[in-house]
Amino acid sequence: MSGTTAATDHELAEELASAVDRRRNFAIISHPDAGKTTLTEKLLLYGGAIQQAGAVKARGEQRKVTSDWMELEKQRGISITSTVLQFDYDTTTINLLDTPGHQDFSEDTYRTLAAADNAVMLEDAAKGLEPQTRKLFEVCRMRKIPIFTFINKMDRPGREPLTLLDEIEAELGLTPWAVNWPIGSGEQFRGVIDRRSREVVLFSRAERGKQASEQRLSIDDPLLRQQVEEELLDLAVEEMELLDVAGAELDIEAVHAGELTPVFFGSAMTNFGVRPFLDAFLEMAQRPIARSSSDGMVDPLRAGFSGFVFKLQANMDPRHRDRVAFVRVCSGRFEKDMTVKHARTGKAIRLSRPQKLFGQDRAVVDDAYPGDVIGLNNPGMFAIGDTLYVGAKVEFEGIPCFSPEIFSWLRNPNPSAFKNFRKGVNELREEGAVQILYDTDESKRDPILAAVGQLQLEVVQHRLENEYGVESRLEPLGFQVARWVTGGWSALEQVGRIFNCKTVRDAWNRPVLLFKNEWNLNQLRNDHPDLELSNVAPVVSGVEPINL
Repeated sequence: MSGTTAATDHELAEELASAVDRRRNFAIISHPDAGKTTLTEKLLLYGGAIQQAGAVKARGEQRKVTSDWMELEKQRGISITSTVLQFDYDTTTINLLDTPGHQDFSEDTYRTLAAADNAVMLEDAAKGLEPQTRKLFEVCRMRKIPIFTFINKMDRPGREPLTLLDEIEAELGLTPWAVNWPIGSGEQFRGVIDRRSREVVLFSRAERGKQASEQRLSIDDPLLRQQVEEELLDLAVEEMELLDVAGAELDIEAVHAGELTPVFFGSAMTNFGVRPFLDAFLEMAQRPIARSSSDGMVDPLRAGFSGFVFKLQANMDPRHRDRVAFVRVCSGRFEKDMTVKHARTGKAIRLSRPQKLFGQDRAVVDDAYPGDVIGLNNPGMFAIGDTLYVGAKVEFEGIPCFSPEIFSWLRNPNPSAFKNFRKGVNELREEGAVQILYDTDESKRDPILAAVGQLQLEVVQHRLENEYGVESRLEPLGFQVARWVTGGWSALEQVGRIFNCKTVRDAWNRPVLLFKNEWNLNQLRNDHPDLELSNVAPVVSGVEPINL
């Protein structure tokens, strides 16, 4: 009997290893308007996951974009939530973690990057590196995530390709290696030269939303000069030779260490360069990797299932008032109906209706492997950062909250709607749509919304009204800086009275100090040098949050 079990264990281990080997998981980081949602759509188009790509427009009767689902997103033509898109391309299973494109939602992007093994940095060829891209790049660097760069909008007037490479190296300290090189730009963008195969890929414009047709020729093929203007081709070859002499070597280990970025040129809107990018990316990208936990590094090939919650979302399907916890699978094989341990509470939970998500569409999933993301029905038991596991206890590192910069009282003008108001506030806090703070004066029951940007507050009001039927009013507080007190309430008591700041509690009953400006913060630091303050909330484990 034991021989049979050993054979079965061996087969399961082989199946797991094969599934991990097939998977690639990545997030796209960019500044708003760099074309992130368009690139996402085109990758889905090439993966055969959709038949026609819909361009993102704030108005107009175009096809709705697959990855944007919230009503406000459709009205404004922006991405303000994260979704997960899983599709197969050739023999690879791709998990694309779609991140919010709007800068006010960087917190949501930080959480999504915690679940990503690779990042694609999208740049506008005319604008180069932009503030939001730099900010998100720092998060990738903190997590040592490999970065692949796609320089988009080459079909429009832009900066010189060599200048764009220099900027990446000078400003991010990241060595660029151009995988392909553009022939022309703007109206004269004809295609790209693959530096590794010395093959030229020429593109012709496709019908809107369809795959572009590609023609591949050797760089020495006489036909090439009949199809591309000589001066464009000569300039591209000359620049490429300059890179061969002066540029770095392509080193996959350096890519995986986050030190070297493969660079691709193209235009997502016209589909130029999307397929060559996808093919090369899948070849070079990191497979699902080991994750840091309380028990050391957890290898994806560990037999027992483990995963962590990196995102919660309420009401993705307004008809069912549902709440979904997004779980990144880190090790082992996930199976439908399996019973797992919830690390924070110690409870056993049966996961009966796991879902595979694709934008707003979902299907019940029977199994999932490391690198995959599954959606679990969340009746209020999961918090962001929670670990689920089978076998020996494991707890992954939590996901930190970052310092908000805008603070407003959230008032409920209709006392008879308090029950729905409370439900909405608690569920939106749970999913991290906004941070919730409370006054230390127990008689002041109204919550304080704390956010990185104004749009986050508008989204909370919009969702309270549309999803919970509750009107609300915002009353701004005149603060711009928040700091957590590292030593908790006892450290604050030792200091005694403090001036020019307001003390509030966060959802885990920890003291947070609010300041009008950096000057007031520095004043407190000078007066009380021993008081330790942090701009990142301590990671929570084993504590239940306060509900309204």
